[in-house]
Amino acid sequence: MPANLGEQLRNVRKRRGMTQQELARESGVSVSLIRKLEQGERQDARLETVRRLAASLGVPTMRLVAESAEDGASAATLDQWATVRAALTAPLGGAAELDEPPTVDGVRYALRAAVPLFSGDRFAELRAVLPALLRDADIVAQLDPGGRVVRVRLLQLTGWLLTQTRQFEAAEWCLSAALDGSADHVQGAATVNTMCWLLLRQGKLGEARELAVRWADDTEPRLSRATPEELSAWGWLLLRLSAAAVRDNRAEEAEGALRLAHSAAAALGREFTPGDDFLRRFGPVTVTLKRTENAMVLDRPDLVLKLAAKIPATGFRPTSNNRNRHLLDVADAYARTRQYGQAVDTLAGIRDAAPEWLPNQRYARDILGRIVARRRSLTGEMRSLADTVGLPV
Repeated sequence: MPANLGEQLRNVRKRRGMTQQELARESGVSVSLIRKLEQGERQDARLETVRRLAASLGVPTMRLVAESAEDGASAATLDQWATVRAALTAPLGGAAELDEPPTVDGVRYALRAAVPLFSGDRFAELRAVLPALLRDADIVAQLDPGGRVVRVRLLQLTGWLLTQTRQFEAAEWCLSAALDGSADHVQGAATVNTMCWLLLRQGKLGEARELAVRWADDTEPRLSRATPEELSAWGWLLLRLSAAAVRDNRAEEAEGALRLAHSAAAALGREFTPGDDFLRRFGPVTVTLKRTENAMVLDRPDLVLKLAAKIPATGFRPTSNNRNRHLLDVADAYARTRQYGQAVDTLAGIRDAAPEWLPNQRYARDILGRIVARRRSLTGEMRSLADTVGLPV
């Protein structure tokens, strides 16, 4: 098998008897990008771009990306988070080695205080507090079961954070350790939810789909008897299954998973957050957010804007795992329908709400890049956003 995306693309295109110009016309991807990929001048592309090429060629997305890896964190990001990654794999110490040994209650309280830093994407503060918190959680996990529960929760959050910042290898270690320490199937499903997202960000659609299917089958509750926690866990696994399927050009499977997720959300009847776990917030609005995301993957900006208009603008905290990611789809839909002013305003709103999150979003960089390419001159807001997302000069 060819070892890179460009070779795969060229081989499949030739087998289909298509020229580069014909593929560009069918997919909406520029001839220039197709040529650069096939000639090896570009080594990768956004997963949604590859999906459009695969759909036009009539093959699953994984036919093109099976041996291609998504790019990881930048050197600057890796350097910034070095102490956090080092704390994950540091040799286990003991309470006796510290002047003030941690207690389970103390670490539990410190973790509770740190949750707003995770949900608010306050990366600089997290880099400062996580090394010591990870060390203390390792120590109390050796003391009693309560300490192990705290450590699992911290590893879940840290794995999500590392996935968010594209530190994929460290995220995988973190989430695997959290899954190994899970006390029950529902807690395990919460970790697997993030594992599926990690695989999706790496472009490993087949692995994400298989993992979500397996855990969704094992977790499926009887709706009439299910607890809210069970419905949330099952619903999120279905959403991850749908996300993997739609990106692999399995539209019917994706829609089927969304319908089941909608059933779980309807059984809840509202947005539900288990405990203080913002990552597991689930309900009818969450399902609509993910339906909108699927519509954007399928190049339906009209449907994205139609669905977005039905989502409440208030009462739903704009954390990066829900509304901010959704707003990137809205900005993309505006850009694709040539409503550039609205697209820029939407990106500016995300920047104001999550200034440390937006620079890590390659999606935002691509959206703004398309807008800039179509403008003869840039406004001050566009130049500011270009600096924020790291758009090349």
